[in-house]
This record gives sequence, structure tokens and C-alpha cells, in this order.
Amino acid sequence: MSSRKREISIQINQLADAFILGLLLWLCYVIRKLGMLKFDDLPAIPPFEDFYWMLAILMPFGPFLLELQGFYGHPLEKNVVKSMQQVLRAGLWLMLLISLASVFLKLHVPSRSVLILFSIVAPLTLVIKDRILAWRHIVRLHEDGGHDPIIVAGEPDRIEQFTASMSPIQKLETRVVATVDLTAPTGIEDLISAIHQHSVGRVILTVAKLEVTRVQQAVEACELEGIEAWLCADFIKTSIARPTYETFDRQPMLVFRATPEVSWPLVLKNIIDRIAALFLLIVLSPLLIVTAILVKLTSPGPIFFKQQRAGLHGRPFTMWKFRSMYSDAEHRRSELEHRNEMSGPVFKITDDPRITKIGKFLRKTSIDELPQLWNVLRGEMSLVGPRPLPLYETEKFESLAHRRRLSMKPGLTCLWQIRGRNKVVNFDDWVQMDLQYIDNWSLTLDLYILLRTIPAVLFGWGAK
Repeated sequence: MSSRKREISIQINQLADAFILGLLLWLCYVIRKLGMLKFDDLPAIPPFEDFYWMLAILMPFGPFLLELQGFYGHPLEKNVVKSMQQVLRAGLWLMLLISLASVFLKLHVPSRSVLILFSIVAPLTLVIKDRILAWRHIVRLHEDGGHDPIIVAGEPDRIEQFTASMSPIQKLETRVVATVDLTAPTGIEDLISAIHQHSVGRVILTVAKLEVTRVQQAVEACELEGIEAWLCADFIKTSIARPTYETFDRQPMLVFRATPEVSWPLVLKNIIDRIAALFLLIVLSPLLIVTAILVKLTSPGPIFFKQQRAGLHGRPFTMWKFRSMYSDAEHRRSELEHRNEMSGPVFKITDDPRITKIGKFLRKTSIDELPQLWNVLRGEMSLVGPRPLPLYETEKFESLAHRRRLSMKPGLTCLWQIRGRNKVVNFDDWVQMDLQYIDNWSLTLDLYILLRTIPAVLFGWGAK
């Protein structure tokens, strides 16, 4: 896992722990309030408002003290005993802070029994949660056969040294799907072929004596493909234009990125996508049901059209649409190839005879695209992003720059959607719009595209 991803994961974990600590204090209060603690002569407990000052200490300082004890570092490399020791040490500091606040700020401890119960429940809960998350992470990595597929390229001896030095945790979190000898005459071509074959998002370059021009060619190939190039930085101390320093476990790396790096805005984009998709599926369910009935009644065949499309880094996924063509549309495509109005690998024609009567309306209003909200909910697509193309079209890409549009998750709408859609007949122009979106991505740009999409869909601007 990269240091940036690990940082975001830790921050999410800390927010969750802050919420858990606050919730546990409230639960301990409820247990004491309901008299579930079987002790005699317990005095009446004041309202929970009297505990707010404790929340003000527990929720912000709890995760901070846990981090100081190393609780969030390398969770897969420690056992239950180690985790409990770290939690107990942080807990002692928390109790000290509460005691100091009580003495120096004259804050009253409303109920010592609640605090004692919390001191027992909270460490057990945090340790159990930590172990469950670590266990689930390991299980998921085993099930996936490696969380992140990577290609290692460079000199054969350096490749061997690098793969041999990978720790067990690294081997769980990543999976070396191919190695490429860049010293071979066809090294760059072999690298590009491996990227296409394995649909990776990262290439690790490990070199010592390889000429700089060869390394530059490898980095440029990754840039054109829209994937990250990680250069082992244990042999060079000079600065290169716009590099990002990362760590692969404990090994220093130089990362050359041609796409937005992992960040909180990207995490927020993913959260917004899924929440919005769930909300829209619920709100639009009557329209979806009516459309499904109309598709079924107006032409024979299935309600939905399912097709393998190229997702992030070209990884295939099944995209859903309402069927707007007759069932034999794919078989009839070869008959209509001569009418293709789009340059490049994409196939589009005006007045397509394969489209059903209801299909023309669905396409004009973009209602046929609504089932893709399910793809967004599953995390395979985004609300905004380059439109996903069929696998057989991506295989026909003539320029490496075309593949860089695969470096971001595909979306329901994009700049091409709001700038005329079918009025654009040059595939290179379409790609340029997608690259413009990728290079200038922000949440504000996403919001702008979404707002512009609404009138484009309502009035059918650029649709056929």
C-alpha cells in the first residue's frame, strides 16, 4: 500500500475510533442509567450533558494518543497482545488527561462507575475492531490473489533483487503479474504489451546501469497509458521535474503521475457517487419500472443490455443499460460498418436501423443509461468520468494517448456529453475532452459537468 493510501486509511480509522469512543461512553452511561450494574447503594446518575466535557477529551485526544503509541502503524505485522499494550498505554494517558481536567479546571466527574466501565469496554472494543479489520484485509487479499497487480521492469538482476526483497505483507498487498527486461531491444514494446494484457495501474522501475533515455522511454510509456510509474530511488539523489516521492513499504520511490493522485477529494468523490447513486435509484424507481415494462412490451428480447466495457486502467466490467436496440443488433453491426460516422475505433451512425421505436426516445432522453447507476453503486463507474467503451473498441486504439482516458474511473456523463455528444465525429476530439477533464479534475469541475448535463439531457442537446 502506498504511503498516501495508508495515510488516508489511517485518518478514516481515526475518525471511526473517535466516533466509537464517544458511542461507548454513551452506552456505558445508558447501562448505568438503566441500573444494569448490579451494585448496591449506587447514587442517582445525572443527565448525559454532564459528560460532554469528557467527550471533548476522549474523541479528539483518543485517536491522537493511539497514533503516538503506534496503534495505527503496520496492523498486519502485530498480534493481539501488541495491540492491547498500545491501547492500554493510550488509555492511561487519556485517564491522566481527564484527571488533570477534573483537578485544574474544576470539572466534576459525574459517575466513576461509568468511567470504570468505559475503561474496560473501550480497550476491548478497539482491539477487537483492529483485529477484525486486519483479518478482513488479509482475507480479501487472499481472495483477490493480491490487492494491487503491478509490473516490475528494469534490469534482470535488479528485478530479481527487488522481488526477492519484498516482505510477506508486500506480497499480500501487491501481486507481481509480469516482469519486463528493459535491456532487451523490444523492452519498451514488451512493457506496453504487458500493461495492456494485465490492466495494471502501476509499474515499478528498478534500474542501476540502464541508460537514462531508456528509463525515460519507460516513464513516457506509462504516462501515455495514464498509469503510475514508480522509479526505485535508491540510486539517484537528483530532482526530476514534477516527481512525487512515495514509499513502497520502507523503500523510497519516485512516482511520476499523469493523473490525479489519491486524495481526500477523490475519496469524497467516491462517497458522493455511491450515496447519490443509491438515492437516485430509489427516487427514480417508478420511472425505471415503467421503462422496463415498455421495453419488454414493445420488442422481443431482454429488458437490459449488458456488455463488457473497459473500466479503470482497462479492467473489464459488465455495464448495464435499458435495451434500446433489437436483440440481433450486435450481429448486424458488420453490415453497417460502412456507414460509421465516427473516426477511430468508435462506431456511431445516424438513424441506426437497429434501434427500436421506444429505444429512440430512451436514447434521446438518456433514460437508457439510468441502469448504470447500479454500476456507480458497485464502484465500477462514477457519476462523472470518461464514457466507458466496449472492450473490442479499446483494443483498436491506434494511439497510446487514447489509453490515458482509461486512467480514471468511467462515468455516466463527461465533457463530451455536455459539448454536443453525437455532434463530435472525430474520436481524437473526444479523447482530448476526456484528457482535459483528467488533467484539470476537481470536485468543482464534476459539479459543473453534472449541472450542465441536466439541461443537455432534458432538451436532448447533441443527442440522436
